Amino acid sequence: MRNLINTCIVLLIASSSSCGIAGQLEASQQSAGKVPANTFQVLISLAERGDAIAEHDLAHIYENGTGGVSINYSLAAKWYRESAMQGYAPAQNNLATMYERGLGIEKDDVQAVMWYRKAAEQGFSIAQQNLGAMYANGRGVVKDDVQAVQWYRKAAESNNANGLQNLGWMYANGLGVKRDDAHAVVLYRKAAKLGHAGAQNCLGVMYASGRGVAKDEAVAAQWYLKAAKKGDLDAQDNLGLMYIRGQGVARDTAQAYKWFSRAAEHGFANAQRNLGVMYGTGDGVKQDMKKAVYWYRKAADQGHVEAQEILAKLKQK
Repeated sequence: MRNLINTCIVLLIASSSSCGIAGQLEASQQSAGKVPANTFQVLISLAERGDAIAEHDLAHIYENGTGGVSINYSLAAKWYRESAMQGYAPAQNNLATMYERGLGIEKDDVQAVMWYRKAAEQGFSIAQQNLGAMYANGRGVVKDDVQAVQWYRKAAESNNANGLQNLGWMYANGLGVKRDDAHAVVLYRKAAKLGHAGAQNCLGVMYASGRGVAKDEAVAAQWYLKAAKKGDLDAQDNLGLMYIRGQGVARDTAQAYKWFSRAAEHGFANAQRNLGVMYGTGDGVKQDMKKAVYWYRKAADQGHVEAQEILAKLKQK
């Protein structure tokens, strides 16, 4: 999933465009903002009287430190549990995320799956997507791509953007379902139109490679740009590749450097490797082998095989 010439070593900017599966930790949200003292006290009073929605909202405030209230994960877990025990699906989902992350409570993927399932079986799309991800990753349950597809599909039917993107990923890779690139594109497009950056990047990958849609590098670059502006690291690296090659856009090493740098500075290994290549070859930047080695090492330390190989060859010089 997830190529410049040096006078000493032949290096190719990584050729494969990357497209990843969406993260599973999707919590139900409550509008943020200042929480007036009287409102906070009312919430506490209602929660103490067993109001499930108030219990959930109070937990959300403690979890996120909303409106100046100090973050307190233990109290967040406590109130999520109180609400979840009453069958309130958003609280069940958020209690599951607390178990999965080990926040205010001992990390326990089995418990996370149990609470995701309770919410998912009530038709709560966020929990359906999260439960699908647990099956896809084999966390708290035996890995089962068929079950993952089932729960992603349920979430997608409610237009859950992560569910749509992840179901698209399963179709694009033939996991738990027969591979169908055209259907993957349909799903990616739906999520992309909802503003999902990961789906926008994956849609770009499909256009760039001509999978499930007519190959169109210009359209691919447009989708990469939408996702890159939202901070998607895969998309930033992919957009950098388009600029360095002049594919779908005019070749522009300054833009390539810009997007590789953004992703590299946020720890994206492939972009770190690509930035190292730019410094090593002097393409678009002043050649600087110290900086090249710096970025190669950053990527290598994350297990990037090509960066490790480049460093090994440089040591032989």
